[in-house]
Amino acid sequence: MATVLDYFANEDQVPESTLTELFFEAVKKFGDEKALQRFTSAESISDISYNEVLRSVMRVGGALQASSFVRGDRVAILSENRPEWAIVDYGALCSGILVVPIYPTLTAAQVEYVLTDSGAEMVFASTPELAQKALEAADACSHDIVVVAFDGGAPIGTIAWEDFLDRSGPVDSDEDRDSFREEALRARPDDIATVLYTSGTTGPPKGVMLTHNNVASNVRATETQLEVRSTDSTISFLPLSHIFQRMADYLFFWAGVTIAYPRSMDTLIADLKRVSPTVVVSVPRIYEKIYNGVMSARGPKKKLIDWAASVADQAADLRLAGKEPSGLLAIKYSIADKLVFSKVKTAVGGRLRYFVSGGGPLAPALARFFYSIGLTIFEGFGLTETSPVTNVNTYEYFRIGTVGRPVPGTEIRIAEDGEILVRGSQVMKGYYNKPEATAEAVSEGGWFATGDIGELDADGFLSITDRKKDIIVTAGGKNIAPQPIENLLKTHPLVEQVVLIGDRRRYCSLIVVPAFEALKQWAEDHGIDPGSEGVLVEHPEVVAGVGDELLAMLGDLASFERPKKVALLGEELTVENGLMTPTLKVKRRQLEQRFAALIDSLYEDEAADKTAR
Repeated sequence: MATVLDYFANEDQVPESTLTELFFEAVKKFGDEKALQRFTSAESISDISYNEVLRSVMRVGGALQASSFVRGDRVAILSENRPEWAIVDYGALCSGILVVPIYPTLTAAQVEYVLTDSGAEMVFASTPELAQKALEAADACSHDIVVVAFDGGAPIGTIAWEDFLDRSGPVDSDEDRDSFREEALRARPDDIATVLYTSGTTGPPKGVMLTHNNVASNVRATETQLEVRSTDSTISFLPLSHIFQRMADYLFFWAGVTIAYPRSMDTLIADLKRVSPTVVVSVPRIYEKIYNGVMSARGPKKKLIDWAASVADQAADLRLAGKEPSGLLAIKYSIADKLVFSKVKTAVGGRLRYFVSGGGPLAPALARFFYSIGLTIFEGFGLTETSPVTNVNTYEYFRIGTVGRPVPGTEIRIAEDGEILVRGSQVMKGYYNKPEATAEAVSEGGWFATGDIGELDADGFLSITDRKKDIIVTAGGKNIAPQPIENLLKTHPLVEQVVLIGDRRRYCSLIVVPAFEALKQWAEDHGIDPGSEGVLVEHPEVVAGVGDELLAMLGDLASFERPKKVALLGEELTVENGLMTPTLKVKRRQLEQRFAALIDSLYEDEAADKTAR
């Protein structure tokens, strides 16, 4: 698609405000209604009302004040998603104290870097293991840091959560609440609310300074685009240490949506069924897993799913044109829904109205599949530096393959080299302690350079074609955008993850993590003993067969874009092994370093396809 526009703006404006204003508006409006939910067992959930949240937030604020914290000081949160995360966040915001979220998956050395750079003087850690990590990081810092542990059994040297809260003064009288509210509303729109550290995949992490109005205006702007109701419920599982889930939770809290927290990522599917959410935000990796789980079926079940998907695809054509299926197609769709689609919907709780996708590009084929079976995904776009939402699809303005039109108060411009530039009230104040980096990212005119390459169509819909830093430049000087190619291949049932490589090489190659259950069945179907996963990915016939199937999908590419070699990996790319960011994007540089020998072997003149364990 050629660029039709180089500029588009949503001129609707949102008022300046603060996160503390949104908090108190919600408490006043929803009072004793359910705000947060925590699992007390696999089947049991306890509710926390808005008024109960306020009381806990006041205790946090009072305890921080008793601990000698003043406006402008910093506290860190090292925790998975849970009610205490939100309560500490709101307690600090209401006290004028900057919140520094830290991904729980970071090492102690990485945590130490964030604590040192931000100057945080207290860390709230959840589990005993994270409390130990916080202590190790704190001991390596040159300034004193207190560690507060949410859970019991924390190591010596930490302060128990309840002991910390007991430092607070009274919080129960009307006078106490009025005084706390008055102090909290002293916050000004331009005051810094939080400092979030980027993943640091291309250098040392940078602290992104977001103001109250950066985030609050994004909450208000997003609310005008999405149907969010006080009767809705959600489950908060993306890391709150990233602005995507955090901003969404601010929006949900403000709109009266009940927010549940899963027991863990391992129990997410079971917890989804128990909560039965109506709105959920997620990243493409989660949708890919659901899709692969559906399409990995074999035998008669696979034939049924393929038939149902074909019926749904025909219905999608009509619905995208503003029509509804009728006659025989409507009957077929009803049967397909009963036999196939309803089971997918049940797996995500059975009541879902829509998903919101962000944090990376969603393959159009996946978006179309979910839309066709009645699970609409509103794909959006944004970065930590933009609080995060700049664009999002909506019921009114919906176009698969795009990230939607700008949200109110947002301008989008396409630079000469294709880079997407953003201007609006959501653009960060700057990078903490890094004025040079700030000046490089944000022009004097207020335009933030996203680092993403994109195109605007005639109606203002933005499409993301790739990350500027991920563009592959071959030895022959050809530019190749890997993400569209990878997104196409992710729809193949044998593919769990795939990465296109080839920068400064003569040609491109594919590094593939196979969907092992599907691959084992494929091997059996081809008369190959599957054996162990490690043996399977090294089998020459398997490597060649998978390569042939994947390369056959890429026949429409230009010759210089088509990869020539394929390698299979015996391990998944994960946050834990350092090959994905906490927001589930591949760390390309780390992958190429980890598997340098394998990759180099693909470019030897006489090299055959190789694999790595």
